[in-house]
Amino acid sequence: MIEKAGRNYSAYSPDLPGCVATGATREDAETMMHEAIELHVHGLVEDGLPIPRSHSSALYVAVQE
Repeated sequence: MIEKAGRNYSAYSPDLPGCVATGATREDAETMMHEAIELHVHGLVEDGLPIPRSHSSALYVAVQE
């Protein structure tokens, strides 16, 4: 999930609590979130913890005026 937050963007994963990232642009936040997810999952594996199963999905809805 990526959201506009003031002058930058923030990103998080509902399926990975505590895994967050920010960026000056939407693209930066997306890139940083990919890295954050990779590091988060790697840390879970190193600590012998389970990787949470995904329970979320995304959908874009276009609204015409």
